[in-house]
Amino acid sequence: MQLLELDGVGKDYPRLDAVGSRVRLVYRLLRGVAPGSVFRALDGITLSMQRGESLGVVGENGAGKSTLLKIVAGVVKPTRGSVQVNGRIAALLELGSGFHPDYAGSANIDLAGALLGLAPEEIAAKREAIIAFADIGDHIDDPVKTYSSGMVVRLGFAIATALSPDVLITDEVFAVGDESFQKKCITWMERYLEDGGTLLLCSHSMYHVQKLCVNALWLDHGKPRMYGDATTVAREYLAFHEAKLQAHTSHTQVIAGDYRITSLQLVPLNHGAEVDPESGFRVSVTIRSPDARPPVVVIGIVRADGTPIYGTTSEVDGVQPRREADDRYGFDLTFEALPLLPGHYRLRAHAMDPEGMRVFDLHEVPFVIGGSTRELGFCRLPHRWDHA
Repeated sequence: MQLLELDGVGKDYPRLDAVGSRVRLVYRLLRGVAPGSVFRALDGITLSMQRGESLGVVGENGAGKSTLLKIVAGVVKPTRGSVQVNGRIAALLELGSGFHPDYAGSANIDLAGALLGLAPEEIAAKREAIIAFADIGDHIDDPVKTYSSGMVVRLGFAIATALSPDVLITDEVFAVGDESFQKKCITWMERYLEDGGTLLLCSHSMYHVQKLCVNALWLDHGKPRMYGDATTVAREYLAFHEAKLQAHTSHTQVIAGDYRITSLQLVPLNHGAEVDPESGFRVSVTIRSPDARPPVVVIGIVRADGTPIYGTTSEVDGVQPRREADDRYGFDLTFEALPLLPGHYRLRAHAMDPEGMRVFDLHEVPFVIGGSTRELGFCRLPHRWDHA
């Protein structure tokens, strides 16, 4: 069953950047004239979700994630395109935003439940479960204005989840609350998905996106940049941020002589576009030596953001290059059974003098370790779980 369908959805907001622009905007709208200058928050969003599917929405701040969720929830109307929703929606966008600060938490359960469309008898039947899930003790009878932000979030989530919706929309719900509350939220969402629920999740945590979502949508400046398997999208999104960080970090190429890398090649042994970590890859390096003495080569692997992973030299390993010409020396190195986790990496090679004392050149080749995983870090370490 098609629960959710968006076709060419876009959202524009008028720009109010000058004195009197608000008055002019109202005047134009009253005359039925479109705003003169707009900010395009979303553009060209087309997607569909069936019952039981889960979609993570990722992107930088200002990419349009919250705007998309608000359009699906019916809080904001799109400027362009169409939205069809066939089912009951619960939106965890701003938890606790409908609470009355002077009312007790118990009274706000009735108020918020009514705003969410629950009948009085439904609220009464779910009251004890809501209170138990919120787990704020005797504070349930205190005015909400005395609550901490974490307590407000607990109560808001407990009320929203009582809806048992067809589609659940969440916006950074894991960014608030303590660790025990976050674990409780994840456990509830996993059970919700197991029972056939449909989840639309917005989060900066790629761990949560991969854990809870099958597919993911990457928004970039309001437009879809990538859509597909959640682990693949998360991997590319993390690599994007690593590359941005790398752009702000300069790598100095020390060139004090004529020992130069003239060729650097990386060939995946699985002959694919991405490197299979079980197969590995082969590296071939050619270095020019001006005095016909065999140089030393440095080979290293770094993440896309420049974080060092591993490095070695021909001198450390006691390897001599093959002589290819009077002033050319070649090195071949094979990395097998790579313990690297899926992601974007770069192979680095430095040319050094025969004494291995001075660095003369730097070359890099980017490569991708294929596959998908929810493990953390850069590499996969051998381990064993011991059971009682």
